Amino acid sequence: MKTQGHALILTMSILLCLLFPFSLFAAEGKDPESLISTTCSTCHKFQGEGESRFNLKAPDLMWGGSKFQRDWLIKWLTGKEPMLYAKSYRWDQSQQPEQHMTVSQQEAEGLADYFETHLQDPRVKPGSIDMSTFSKQEAKFGEEIFTQHSCIGCHQIMVDGKKTGGPQSASFFNSGKRLKADWIYRFNSGPPDFVPHSGEFVGDVSALGLRYVTGFIATRGDEDFPYYEPWKSSKFDHPNVENGAKIYQEYCAQCHGAEGKGDGPAASGLEPKPAVHANIPFEKIPLDYLYNVIYYGGKAVGKSPLMPYWGLTIGETEGVSDVIAYLKTTFKGAPEVASTASPSSGPSGVCPQPRNTKQAPGKFRNLTSPLPDSQEHIKAGEKLYHETAQPLACTQCHGPKGDGQGPMGAALNPHPRNFTCGETMKDISDGQMYWIIKNGSAGTGMMAFSGMPDDQIWQVIQYLRTLAQ
Repeated sequence: MKTQGHALILTMSILLCLLFPFSLFAAEGKDPESLISTTCSTCHKFQGEGESRFNLKAPDLMWGGSKFQRDWLIKWLTGKEPMLYAKSYRWDQSQQPEQHMTVSQQEAEGLADYFETHLQDPRVKPGSIDMSTFSKQEAKFGEEIFTQHSCIGCHQIMVDGKKTGGPQSASFFNSGKRLKADWIYRFNSGPPDFVPHSGEFVGDVSALGLRYVTGFIATRGDEDFPYYEPWKSSKFDHPNVENGAKIYQEYCAQCHGAEGKGDGPAASGLEPKPAVHANIPFEKIPLDYLYNVIYYGGKAVGKSPLMPYWGLTIGETEGVSDVIAYLKTTFKGAPEVASTASPSSGPSGVCPQPRNTKQAPGKFRNLTSPLPDSQEHIKAGEKLYHETAQPLACTQCHGPKGDGQGPMGAALNPHPRNFTCGETMKDISDGQMYWIIKNGSAGTGMMAFSGMPDDQIWQVIQYLRTLAQ
């Protein structure tokens, strides 16, 4: 009878897993090995090779110690974390979300310790990715790869506070607090190594791309992640201006000219034209912007893709920092002389300001703001304009008064838009402005603010409307 009783219990456990792979049943007072052998292993595998999802009841856990962060695992086992799958792990059998068993706090801590001690995968190398040097700009690249390579087709992420992506596989809303970065890196290197024949995708990305997308996943949901800001590191404390001058002449002068006048040998064939560095007071330009545009290129900050990413060529320490020091030392800006500018370019401050700007597609041109007009939104737009818009505050080009006479304005051809000119602004619809802010303006120095949430764009537009006279 005793043997039959144990057999009956085991049979019922297996049936529960078959019907509800993550069924809710409590296990009390057991040590980790007992829990795993009598309860967890009825659904999960804890040894052997990776197997197809279609042969499993629940995910393999033989590498759980390499995969999961301890704090998250304890919360998960005690029922304090949301489910990972919007639908069933075995999506071929069920489309309904499932519950997982829960254990006591003491049992969860014991299991987490067991995972760390016994469930390590030798293929996952500690330090595979250095997250201490992972920057926000790299996370942005990672998000682009995540979307462009269709990872978002199966995994959900948060975009502008909204759940986006396919709910077929594990969500990445909180992956930065759930998964270890080294595990993500190794898994991304070859997903079928862990779950063969399970619908897992192998992406065609470079070594840098692998770093970017891994770091992106490893920071989701971690609002306090300390992103690396290289321009604040000790590497930038003692730049070599002479070396910066040499690098400028070897690389930057090809487009920007030997004296920073935007007249390098490549300039004649470029649209938009290279920035006139001689007209920029570089001491007034944010250091993070200078670093990102030089190291990662124009495209990285919404500017012209004609500006290459120089970081891999000139290096961070004896390269980017030295060039920035040279720019600040050499170029102090020049007062704009409107009378010498070409009338067709619409000098800053001129009203009306002629401009042949490409029209937005009709469905965008006719958009109206979903936000009600309010002082609250205008104030928020004002702060974005003057301080917090990314990758660069609007005032840097358009000026504190909105007349196009910001520190970088005199360097651009054509000149930045004069928002104070009512005669010009009255013919520009809100939808047109939305399109230009979101996508940039081809043939000008207007960068794309593609990562700015829509609500913030509309707030900026509300503020801009207050500038027209």
